[in-house]
Amino acid sequence: MSEKRSILKDKSFAFAVRVAKLYKHLSESKKEFVLSKQLLRSGTSIGANIREANNAESSADFIHKLAIAQKETDETLYWLELLFSIELLTKKEYDSLYSDANELLKIIRSSILTVKKRRSNL
Repeated sequence: MSEKRSILKDKSFAFAVRVAKLYKHLSESKKEFVLSKQLLRSGTSIGANIREANNAESSADFIHKLAIAQKETDETLYWLELLFSIELLTKKEYDSLYSDANELLKIIRSSILTVKKRRSNL
């Protein structure tokens, strides 16, 4: 579990950096502040919740924190879809960020299932 968490921690931090840079680009170049701020909030929240999960008090708390990260990741996918649909993201930007977010979502879901499975085997 610790190896997956480390990968998750690193990937979620790198993703947050990308989202923050995109927010800066959208707000400075395109003068778009509302939707990009939503993306910034959800996209950076993923890593923050993963960090909280790493300090969980129990396996139930760990699952809960990762479930929040899962929801934030799904919300981030929504904002990316919307920004792309209204042509504020290029296809290349969208594909790259969407792929990274989707990968995070899969790892988070897998981590949750692994911990749930371990708990049920006790």
